[in-house]
Amino acid sequence: MNFESYMAKRFIKSKPYKNTVSSPIIKISILSIVIGIVMMIISISSSVGLQKTIESKVSSFFGHISISNFENNSSFSSLNPFINDFDYNLLQSNDKIKYFQKVAYKSGLIIKSKNFEGVVLKGVTSKFNWEDFSKYITSGRVISLNSKISNEVIISEILSNKLLINLGDKFKATFFKSNSLSIPNERIFKVVGIYNSGLTEFDQLYFFGDIRHIQKMNKWNIGDAGGIEIFLNKYSHTNEVSIDLYNQTQAEISVMSINERFPEIFNWMSLFDFNVLLIIIIMILVGGINMITALLVTVLEKTTFIGILKTVGASNKSIRSIFLINGAYLIGLGLLIGNVIGLGLIFFQNATGFIKLDPQTYYVSEFPFDFNFSFLGLYTYLVYNLVSSLRALVRSDFDVFRSPKTSIYCSYISMSFLSVIRLSLNAGISVSLRT
Repeated sequence: MNFESYMAKRFIKSKPYKNTVSSPIIKISILSIVIGIVMMIISISSSVGLQKTIESKVSSFFGHISISNFENNSSFSSLNPFINDFDYNLLQSNDKIKYFQKVAYKSGLIIKSKNFEGVVLKGVTSKFNWEDFSKYITSGRVISLNSKISNEVIISEILSNKLLINLGDKFKATFFKSNSLSIPNERIFKVVGIYNSGLTEFDQLYFFGDIRHIQKMNKWNIGDAGGIEIFLNKYSHTNEVSIDLYNQTQAEISVMSINERFPEIFNWMSLFDFNVLLIIIIMILVGGINMITALLVTVLEKTTFIGILKTVGASNKSIRSIFLINGAYLIGLGLLIGNVIGLGLIFFQNATGFIKLDPQTYYVSEFPFDFNFSFLGLYTYLVYNLVSSLRALVRSDFDVFRSPKTSIYCSYISMSFLSVIRLSLNAGISVSLRT
């Protein structure tokens, strides 16, 4: 153990140090760091978790990108079949695309006893990938499609409760033709699965069935579809891939990302980043000011101690190192406690879901937390700036024998202000880089 570490250790553990004027200030400083770390962990992980969960739910319904004829985008029904000469190599050769599938939509009406609901049948093929959507199925199974047209469907819990249609029940759905004077199409379906995505506006409208029903009602050819849904490996590639496909496809084809299709949802989600940024800046300002104030009071209290060290030959570098180690101890203690509390709350929430949300407003029933590597990168960057600001503060040039206390005090106040401003700016840059 070197001289600086030994003196810092004795300095931290000494009883006079614990009973000084700076002691309650130091405790408040540690507490502020703890609160700041807890708030940062919760705010960032909750924002990331909420956005990721909602994105996953919306994309499970419609994919990250949808391709169709322009007339099909303005209606709940697929009016015309998608062009047959579409170059699917554009999709197969793109390594950012996970998979794609053909779908079609048909609006209709379900009448059950005295209740009725307007619905949309989402027609799927036997090659439909249920990987993303099956996690929302609460009872039953996915539909089975073979050589014959299947009457099996999956409905939502909302429709099941409203229309009193249970698993295994059959019901009649009416689908109107483009010509209002024509006799509507009627189909009998059997419920083999019930889902609950938590997205009320979708759950109360969509149910899943065989696309061949839509092909037959619209008098399409076998193999025709209303459009293509594209699923990507990463949501962050959505805009890039959407623009590339738009530039490479025919003019009569519409390429629409889920951000464009549901702007109200994703614009609402983007507000979370600003809120996270605001919370982080406020907590860093509070924690940084308290930390710097504690160090300032400690330095001013220890002018005699500094003088003794200089008398015995200690250099300014050694003295600074002692206070740097002391400050690092305070930050480390605050970080340790803050991480234990923050991560503990995250794991407890993910395990129990004790924090509930209104799905009508937030699209989820429980507060989702997500702790990933991007969060760790941001977290590490913020901690680095906290420590580096401490280092800059402690390294501010001071000499208790050549400068009066007032001069030292003014020097530290100015350095403290610059350090806090630096932390706040770096926090803003960090959050901006994450988004």
